[in-house]
Amino acid sequence: MAETNQLNVLRPSGGNSGKRFSLTGVQKRETKKFFVAMLFLFPSLFIFATFTFIPLIRTISLSTYLTDPIGRPTVFAGLLQYERLFTTTTFTNSFTQSTLFVLYTVPTAIFLGLVLALLGNMRLKQISIFRAFFSSTIAVSGATASLMFLYLFHPTIGNLNYILGIFGIEPVEWLIKEASALPSVALVSVWLQLGLNTVIILAAMQGIPEELYESAMIDGANSWNKFIHITIPFLSSTFFFLLIVDTLASFQTFTPVHIMTSGGPIDSTNLLVYSIYREFYFNGKYGFAAAQSIMLFLIMLVLTIFQFVFVERKVFYE
Repeated sequence: MAETNQLNVLRPSGGNSGKRFSLTGVQKRETKKFFVAMLFLFPSLFIFATFTFIPLIRTISLSTYLTDPIGRPTVFAGLLQYERLFTTTTFTNSFTQSTLFVLYTVPTAIFLGLVLALLGNMRLKQISIFRAFFSSTIAVSGATASLMFLYLFHPTIGNLNYILGIFGIEPVEWLIKEASALPSVALVSVWLQLGLNTVIILAAMQGIPEELYESAMIDGANSWNKFIHITIPFLSSTFFFLLIVDTLASFQTFTPVHIMTSGGPIDSTNLLVYSIYREFYFNGKYGFAAAQSIMLFLIMLVLTIFQFVFVERKVFYE
């Protein structure tokens, strides 16, 4: 009898054995799903590794070296290139101008996008023609827009100064004076971004339930109250998305600067990306350009984290 009890104690119960078998089966299925998912994700991961992660690592490595005239690392310099960023005016000026450029473009593009979206959301005949008109900038390349505005800004044959002359206003040296060059380039960036911003805001606006406006109207709310207490809160997530996207796009602006001003006059439009391009391709300072690239990456990373940590708290999600 005692031997039988010992055998019963040593033998695992049927319930525990079945549970152990089922967990093993679940683990096998989950492992299989993981490898199948990785198989489908491998092309994307390979592309990201080839064109994003590996270049990032190589750029970080290059920023710690002095290089020869063809860009090969020669002497390990540690953080010397990063020290030079803050001891020379090249980086500080580019960072200042880029910050001003972001302040010029991002709020303006979002605000004008909201205005056009409100007009496009009106129930009028042939409103689709208006929507197609203001969204057409999406199909225009940055180079094409830059050439168009380069002609419009021309000090003698440009149409903008001609129009100003009709009203008796003195011609403006749009791309020649330091004070007007950066706002002029910012205007091109706003024009390019305006179509996409308007389409996104309009799509979000049309997704707001109509019943909310009807209830507010029954309660006696006017158009302004409905806009402030219904439209704006429901669009806050869209504004948050555009704030992040437009900020990153503005910090990476290159084509309008390259075509219209080449960083001038007197480096007033020498934004960070163009400064990196000029230091790398023209000045042959490969390590210094790599250090600027890493700083630009860190600036955009910190700004994005700040927006997600602090700004997102004000966002209303339906």
